[in-house]
Amino acid sequence: MNRRHFLALAGGGGVGLLVPSCLPEADSSSKVPTALTPRYSISLAEWSLHRALRAGELTHQGFPGRAHELGIEAVEYVNSFFDDKGNQSSHLDELELRCSDLGVRSLLIMCDGEGRLGDPDKQKRTQAVRNHLRWLEAAQRLGCHSIRVNAAGSGSREEQGRLAADGLRALCETAVPFGQSVIVENHGGLSSDGNWLAGVIRAVDHPAAGTLPDFGNFNLGGGKSYDRYKGVRELMPFAKAVSAKSHEFDADGNEVRTDYSRMLDIVCDSGYSGWIGIEYEGNGMSEEEGIRATRTLLEKHRFKTPA
Repeated sequence: MNRRHFLALAGGGGVGLLVPSCLPEADSSSKVPTALTPRYSISLAEWSLHRALRAGELTHQGFPGRAHELGIEAVEYVNSFFDDKGNQSSHLDELELRCSDLGVRSLLIMCDGEGRLGDPDKQKRTQAVRNHLRWLEAAQRLGCHSIRVNAAGSGSREEQGRLAADGLRALCETAVPFGQSVIVENHGGLSSDGNWLAGVIRAVDHPAAGTLPDFGNFNLGGGKSYDRYKGVRELMPFAKAVSAKSHEFDADGNEVRTDYSRMLDIVCDSGYSGWIGIEYEGNGMSEEEGIRATRTLLEKHRFKTPA
């Protein structure tokens, strides 16, 4: 078995690679315990290192290597860090080569600043779809499964839902030839209302459409927030990726804003067993320390003893 095959079987979970999750089950006559199966795999969102990237301490092309150094073998990019070289063949070729050499898997590109897919102006919605085309191309080249987009718009709750569904469906149809899914994150405003966003995805009614539930982005605006556990539960039936947001940890290593045990049970009880991306946004420790603390917490709940 070569290194890449081993990593693929192990799910790229860093510390979890040490756990013999691929051992065969013991038969009823054996006293050898059955190995626990990981409930999910662990990836790293590029935003976790946004301070280092903005300060020039880390380059975009160096991101997969940093993830590898941190024991994480799958990455989620942010389009703003590609700069104006984002869809140049040479840039993507080099990034793809680095990932291949390291055995790091590219999962998705988080896309911001490309227009409102729920804009009341039909021409602006159409332009927003066109603006995402280069990221669909880049995601395909890197071997990603999705681009993450936003469902921003204006108008009444019902109007925003209808318009967002219209723009998202058009983008999903555009994404099909690239083999990509279009996933929406709860990212402020109405999109942070789990019930509203779930309704939008149902209205899109396209197999390429999905969600990226984020543990922490439930700010509705105006000082109001949405219950994060309720919101994640509502979004998980459509999830094609999950974001483990973290800010601060107590003396026992628990995230102070989110009960990870409760949240991860919601994620896994939905039937999801894919990648969960670390997205550290705190200021109380260095970015790498925050990433490690989040990974440790995810590893703590990654294996659950059968009842």
